[in-house]
Amino acid sequence: MTKGNINVSVENIFPLIKKFLYSDHEIFLRELISNATDATLKLKHLTSIGEAKVEYGNPKLEVKIDKENKTLHIIDQGIGMTGEEVEKYINQVAFSGAEEFLEKYKDSAKDSGIIGHFGLGFYSAFMVAEKVEILTKSYKDEPAVRWICDGSPEFTLEETADKTERGTEIILHIAEDSVEFLEEGKIRELLLKYNKFMPVPIKFGTKTHTLPLPEDAPEDAVAETEEVDNIINNPTPAWTIAPSELTNEDYMKFYHELYPMQFEEPLFNIHLNVDYPFNLTGILFFPKLSNNLNIEKDKIQLYQNQVFVTDEVKGIVPDFLMLLRGVIDSPDIPLNVSRSYLQADGAVKKISSYITKKVADKMSSLINENREDYEKKWNDIKVVIEYGIVTEEKFAEKADKFTLYPTTDGKYFLWNELEEKIKLNQTDKDGNLVVLYASNADEQHSYIQSAKDKGYEVLLLDSPIIPHVIQKLETSKEKISFVRVDADHINNLIKKDEPIIAKLNETEKESLKKNVEEAINDTKFTVQLEDLDSNDAPFTITQPEFMRRMKDMQATGGGGMFGMGGFPEMYNLVVNSNSEFANQILNTESSEEKAGLIKHALDLAKLSQNLLKGKDLTDFIQRSYQNLNK
Repeated sequence: MTKGNINVSVENIFPLIKKFLYSDHEIFLRELISNATDATLKLKHLTSIGEAKVEYGNPKLEVKIDKENKTLHIIDQGIGMTGEEVEKYINQVAFSGAEEFLEKYKDSAKDSGIIGHFGLGFYSAFMVAEKVEILTKSYKDEPAVRWICDGSPEFTLEETADKTERGTEIILHIAEDSVEFLEEGKIRELLLKYNKFMPVPIKFGTKTHTLPLPEDAPEDAVAETEEVDNIINNPTPAWTIAPSELTNEDYMKFYHELYPMQFEEPLFNIHLNVDYPFNLTGILFFPKLSNNLNIEKDKIQLYQNQVFVTDEVKGIVPDFLMLLRGVIDSPDIPLNVSRSYLQADGAVKKISSYITKKVADKMSSLINENREDYEKKWNDIKVVIEYGIVTEEKFAEKADKFTLYPTTDGKYFLWNELEEKIKLNQTDKDGNLVVLYASNADEQHSYIQSAKDKGYEVLLLDSPIIPHVIQKLETSKEKISFVRVDADHINNLIKKDEPIIAKLNETEKESLKKNVEEAINDTKFTVQLEDLDSNDAPFTITQPEFMRRMKDMQATGGGGMFGMGGFPEMYNLVVNSNSEFANQILNTESSEEKAGLIKHALDLAKLSQNLLKGKDLTDFIQRSYQNLNK
């Protein structure tokens, strides 16, 4: 037996490891299983090149709880270690690495260092264990050894006959403050969280398996059962398999494996696979989003060689794709020592750019392969595409190939198709193409109808970030402006060189405007007289495009310096000076009767815009009933 002191000058290094390296104690299991997996895969490699003259077989890992003895066991059938290797890798390399790490990063240890760089994963065991044993036998023809350490710099290392099969068993004597890790439910939860897709099967207990009945079994036959290993992980998840070998059913099955509580099917997926200039695999799924911007639930999961790292993937995945679901796996993503934080790195930007390009290419291929199906899915994916247009320049440059612009009639146009369709009728006198749109087909129905009567196309743009999208399009395309159909009277939305006939003279107009302003006495409304068709509505309420758009942008973030979020509602009241109602106001002598007419007309205009609420609505209804009885 060998006794000794670990070659380390820090008298009690374990509390320092505990304090600095890991913010979350539960990851000890992830680290130990990662080590066991590495040991297994190393053996696989050595047997494949003929260096290890042993049978690889079908090795698995096993996690066992011994409640009575308060121990947790992690067992592998991998490469194992000789006494000399234990001395080197456990006592010297890792401990000197720990010292080096703590010295180098003593002021910022929690946020520094690359995992694996110092070989510290094993020592996370001391966060939950008061004593750790290693029982190991190398694939080489050498005796098994046992290493024991109680968290002080002292250790014992001796040969043992207790282990006859190759591999390593780590035995954690769980500390009093960590007994939760002796609960089966807790260990299962951690295995499913971190090790669900590890590349080596992990056994955790057994389960009862019902054997199939033979074909000629009698009707009352009872199927036999047997106890089998409970393999808790899937060693070959879909992202590790070539896309050509997967069916749509395979992708759907994997989606539900990732998100067991998701009952809706995703719309489609994007399989990522690149090996230069970095290694990355994964699958991204487009869920049904509609106008939902909630990204808190069922987020994209980041793995490193099939080990779960985090679902906080900001930086690796562009912001607009955080709305998607799925998996990204890359050994090249630089993480801090506890794998909790992403390091700022050039490779990360390249990965983000690659994912953006891959998504753009996928969108282009989908619309080209089946335009009809893509149009059906548009409402469920538009918020991702629109968010991408606003936030990612490289994505925006490609977006015209797959961004759809739906009309209130249910037709869908790509940008070049829309331009071609409306350029004759919707170009104003200054040569600007005016794109009319509605945000709510029901609430803006009368305005949409007025536009259609003039032969205009009206888009239905109703996602929460559409004001930002419109601003982006207006700045990136020449001589284009977007105007909501209720921003002004239809005659003013697209200014044309057309003669205007006025029925009233300037004096009559001044008098009419004064009458209206005095009767409504409301600072929210700016009265504007327009010489419109005599059959047009006498009063129309509009909201200036700039003002409303600023408020909408503020509501979704990004209203700029204007701070329109708390700005009062402002409206234009367009009075048709050519209407019969204008004459009626001017010809009514009683000021009380005149005010009553104007207020009633204003209420009707408010009603058409869904602005008549509360007491004003109650009074209007009562007044209308009284008029019926006259």
